[in-house]
Amino acid sequence: MIIPVQADALDLVIVLLLAYALDLLFCEPPSAIHPVVWMGRLIGFFKKNIPKTNRKLYGIFMGLVTILFGALIAYLVLYFMGIESIPSPLRYLVAAYFLKATFAIKCLSGAADEVRVELDAGRLDGARQKLSMYVSRDTSRLDEAHVSSAIIETTSENYVDGILSPLLFYACFGPCGLIAAYVFKATSTLDSMVGYMDERHREVGWFSAKLDDVLNWIPARFSVLFLTAGTLVIGLVYRKVKVPDHKSAFKRGFGEGSGTPSPNSGYPMASIAGALKVKLEKPNTYVLGEGFVYPMSEDIKLTSWIILVASLFAIIVSSFIITAYS
Repeated sequence: MIIPVQADALDLVIVLLLAYALDLLFCEPPSAIHPVVWMGRLIGFFKKNIPKTNRKLYGIFMGLVTILFGALIAYLVLYFMGIESIPSPLRYLVAAYFLKATFAIKCLSGAADEVRVELDAGRLDGARQKLSMYVSRDTSRLDEAHVSSAIIETTSENYVDGILSPLLFYACFGPCGLIAAYVFKATSTLDSMVGYMDERHREVGWFSAKLDDVLNWIPARFSVLFLTAGTLVIGLVYRKVKVPDHKSAFKRGFGEGSGTPSPNSGYPMASIAGALKVKLEKPNTYVLGEGFVYPMSEDIKLTSWIILVASLFAIIVSSFIITAYS
């Protein structure tokens, strides 16, 4: 059955802008009504029942079921959008709510601010504890420089899979953009929950990790352009401790972006390292911004501002992409 969907470009842009406004106003919805949490609970069910054999095949099955579940959520929202007897404002608001669940702009910068506040107050242990909520590495012995580095790394990396990728998938797939965004978000959620290289997850998370790499490949490289633009704007208005360097953001982003084990995460991290002229280091894994100094709490603030401006550019570009297909 072909469902009625919002095919008009203006409708798609209105939904996008409403979703952006909802994100800035409310950050994340409660867990009980959060579609990504629903997908996470489904993945959690699968994780509790991982078999001892055929784990890679099980992981593929888990991934496909989760992706289909995410697509079904979006499908039902599009069906709702096509019911003309429902007032348009309500249809727009519902679609915007579900689109907003695929990206997190305000919460991403908020996480960085939580760590920065602890550092500014001289509470290193508190900063380590806050940081442990957002990174997988052991934070218990990190000094201030490496705490600052870690939160900058995860903030810049998450600009891609937490903001830019879902927006571009929504924009590039026209009337089915919401389905594309949910397929991406399901994949990203799978990767965050099972896409690890430890013994328990290596085989069962193989499919999720590889698919996540494929879906983020183009957005990760485009992220350098968006972050460079964000750096340029912040560099024009911020004149305190340091002035971010947009030329270095571009050069380092593309020059060092391939210097991490992940094929994608290095590009936004290297771009931010170049923008702030800081060294970002995950001990025994990678170093980005070689030759620069380690970051401080002021660099965390600048990272958040660059991300916020780069996110606005992502919204604007996505709107232009949508109208170009009309």
